[in-house]
Amino acid sequence: MENYDNLVDGINGLKKEGYIEDFNLKQNCIECRNGEYKIFHDEFQIDKFFRFDDDTDPGNEAILYAVSSGKYDLKGVLVNAYGIYSEDITNEMLEKLK
Repeated sequence: MENYDNLVDGINGLKKEGYIEDFNLKQNCIECRNGEYKIFHDEFQIDKFFRFDDDTDPGNEAILYAVSSGKYDLKGVLVNAYGIYSEDITNEMLEKLK
């Protein structure tokens, strides 16, 4: 599996692999294209993920997910800072992103 030095390289690498959508995490779904698509936990899969730790700046710690949805024929990236457990999301979404 590929390894990226930082979040920007990871996003750019996944975009080259066809993960072109930018997903946003919502309480009970992920969405893209300004809310045009709302994709629930059973409608997408996590193809791969990468953790980025910055020992000097905790604000730069994040997880990059490569996400695909066969139902909507979409592939994209989802970036989430550490501390997902403090986010206000449903249990189904939390399980999906563990």
